[in-house]
Amino acid sequence: MFDDNSTNQEPSSQRFAKVLKGREVVSLSFGAMIGWSWVLMTGVWLNEAGTLGTVIAFSVGGLAITLIGLTYSELASAMPRAGGEHIYTQRALGPTWSFVCTWALLFSYLNVCLFEAVALPTAVSYLTPDIRLGTLWNVLGSEVDLGFVLIGAGGAAAVTWVNFLGIRTAAVVQTVVTGLIVCAGILLFTGAAVNGEIANAEPWIATPISGVLAVLIMVPAMLVGFDVIPQSAEEIDLPPNQLGKLLVISVFCAVAWYVFITASVGLALNEQQQTDSVMATADAATSLWAHVAGGSWAGYLLVLGGIGGILTSWNAFIVGASRVLFALAESGHVPAAFMRLHPKYKTPYVAIVTIGVLSMLAPLFGRTILIWLINSGSFAVTIAFIFVAIAFLVLRRNEPDMPRPFRVSHPNLVGYGAVLLALGLLSAFLPWSDSALSWPEEWMTIVVWTVLGALLLWRYKAKHQVTP
Repeated sequence: MFDDNSTNQEPSSQRFAKVLKGREVVSLSFGAMIGWSWVLMTGVWLNEAGTLGTVIAFSVGGLAITLIGLTYSELASAMPRAGGEHIYTQRALGPTWSFVCTWALLFSYLNVCLFEAVALPTAVSYLTPDIRLGTLWNVLGSEVDLGFVLIGAGGAAAVTWVNFLGIRTAAVVQTVVTGLIVCAGILLFTGAAVNGEIANAEPWIATPISGVLAVLIMVPAMLVGFDVIPQSAEEIDLPPNQLGKLLVISVFCAVAWYVFITASVGLALNEQQQTDSVMATADAATSLWAHVAGGSWAGYLLVLGGIGGILTSWNAFIVGASRVLFALAESGHVPAAFMRLHPKYKTPYVAIVTIGVLSMLAPLFGRTILIWLINSGSFAVTIAFIFVAIAFLVLRRNEPDMPRPFRVSHPNLVGYGAVLLALGLLSAFLPWSDSALSWPEEWMTIVVWTVLGALLLWRYKAKHQVTP
């Protein structure tokens, strides 16, 4: 699906420290995509769609994301600048549509950071239930516990500090923790291959079949994160054509990860066990290794892997969100303070600290509201994907001679395929779909974010005297 071109195009300025190598780039992207959901949500997916149904949902969603990823690969190699999508769409579609795309992307990135601040204490409580120190209040039916707040806010402070110290530090942490996650996954895969039972996977596709669609709409949120590579392109010390290859590799790895996790849990737990389980992946590991010292140790290791996924996803999305804010500030859409780089660490520290503070506040609002944010964030990132695919097609038509170190073959097939598949994913969120976003909760989060974006766009146009 792609051709290589050895043209090496450097960014126009070297504002960031170029320190990331290939292994660190893949760890950053892959770690962003696997997150915590593979531990917490696998049982939900299997109940909704069945084992085969979930595999189909991730395969179809993975195909869509792969085609979208190919468009990113070409654009990232051609324009290796911090901000990724903002740069591509601004060149192809102009400042207004570029802002719409980037604002949607920022919403999705921030939602992940906020979600992880609540996911972390939830994961820790599986290992140490006595972390609860007392209920502070209830928010929309969700208890807010003091112990959960302290762990979530403490985790946010730690991840923010790692990113403040520089992307090299963040990448080293990411690589080590991603290695631990892979080890936990291998433990589950091996157990399923040796001790799993085919009968447990029945029914292969759950009833009603619309459950497959319910899982499918979650796939963009699960696989968002590969675009952290173009966000940090100015900090990658590799030839531009390598960016495209690494991006595609990371997407394939993430899709394979979710498929193998789903299949392993499906072979380990029967339908009733999946329904009764609070954390199906951990319970599956315990069941698969029950013949070895009871197997509880395997469940704990899987949860530790999930905690690692929280940290890698959180870490990567702080990298991504802070670079998006940097790009928006550089183009004048948000206050200029967000493009300040630390004189020593070369990080957009104002953006990083802002995201960190928001993450520290997130546990105060409980889990209910954050589930709404994640669902609406998946909708938002799908919009961003559509704009990038359109930008890819526009630049191929308007600037055919643009240097493209990583050149996608069959660009019309890839580009139009990416647009159509992304539109298909988007339609699954809309009111006529069985898997539509809920009203008013999830749609209102989108409305509020849209209104805030409209005010910033109005400010930008007034300041720069931009005509519609």
